[in-house]
Amino acid sequence: MAQRYVQTLFTPAVLAAQEHYYGRAANIAGGGERDPLTDEERAFIGRRDSFYLATISESGWPYLQHRGGPRGFLQVLDPLTLAFADYGGNRQVLSTGNLSSNDRATLFLMDYPRRERLKILGHARVLDAHEHVELAQRVQPTGTNPTKVERIFVIDVLSYDWNCPKHITPRYTNEEIEALIQPLQNRIAELEKQLAERDAK
Repeated sequence: MAQRYVQTLFTPAVLAAQEHYYGRAANIAGGGERDPLTDEERAFIGRRDSFYLATISESGWPYLQHRGGPRGFLQVLDPLTLAFADYGGNRQVLSTGNLSSNDRATLFLMDYPRRERLKILGHARVLDAHEHVELAQRVQPTGTNPTKVERIFVIDVLSYDWNCPKHITPRYTNEEIEALIQPLQNRIAELEKQLAERDAK
């Protein structure tokens, strides 16, 4: 667990709860201002085709939203900066509005087949794509229409944490399932060919 993550989230109330239930609280040592993403986190982020984004409303309620796209649509611009293109949807722009009054955000990324999860804390801002054309072109997924990008979410990474795999149920996309069963399909095709050749004799 990155040190800044502990310093940020292990508040006095959390430490008191740890003390109550487990008889001791975590030791919070000094750390840096921010924890840069390492190659491991960057590779993990690059393989994702979805994640969950949490923001805080002006009324103090957390708001959680699922974001999806082509694999790698959440881009690592540098070890301390993430970004992704945002398109027109239901026109509620809840996350956009929330971030205009409170820039704190949490990203929750899952790899269900490998039972891995990564949580990222950061300060996010939303840029108008028409005012930041070069950045919009940089973060738009390959093969998509640049004129459809309405906004750009930019997240300045504060810290991150990897969680244990306990209770993560493996789930697979159609693409992952197809890759897993392809050797079986190849073997079936081979056996069917052998049977057809035998019956033709």
